[in-house]
Amino acid sequence: MVDDVSDPKFWDAAYDEKRDGWELGDVTPPIARVLGEMRGPGRAIVFGCGRGHEVRAAARAGFDVVGVDFAEQPIADAARMTPPDLAKHVTWRRADIFALEEEGAFDLVIEHTSYCAIDPKRRDEWMRVARKVLKPGGTLVGLFYAHKRGGGPPYATTPEDVKAALDRAGFRVERSETPADSIERRRGDEFLVIAKVA
Repeated sequence: MVDDVSDPKFWDAAYDEKRDGWELGDVTPPIARVLGEMRGPGRAIVFGCGRGHEVRAAARAGFDVVGVDFAEQPIADAARMTPPDLAKHVTWRRADIFALEEEGAFDLVIEHTSYCAIDPKRRDEWMRVARKVLKPGGTLVGLFYAHKRGGGPPYATTPEDVKAALDRAGFRVERSETPADSIERRRGDEFLVIAKVA
């Protein structure tokens, strides 16, 4: 078994073996709420998009969206699950987010369960990539899994660590909260942030 979270085979195996406990079957409620407040038009990108629930929610909110994931199966599932009226606003890409080359290409980055899945040593790099792909004044909407358990993935973090990493990357936090509308098993362990490129 591959045990390196920086190897796409790790994630392909997790999907193949149904070790995809992060899969909710729908957009997570805090992200759905924020997208309902924002509305497009604009370009959005979802890091670690999985089966694309947040991608489809962003497309419904009026954005043209790129969904990126490391693993092959969820991208194929996401494309299959996307109705034709949304598909014309969505691009699916199997890629390593750390290898993204677009600079200043997006108005919005959406994060849900990719930050907690990467090697924690790469978190500053993750933030720099999010900063790089955003336009001046662009927005990061992140629902960070801020649990306190050992091991991983998902790897633990704290709201303070997330805010410090955002600051180091050149983001300005506009709003943050421990969302009351998290799903029950994650309630109190999620940290919702809306941050702008400083």
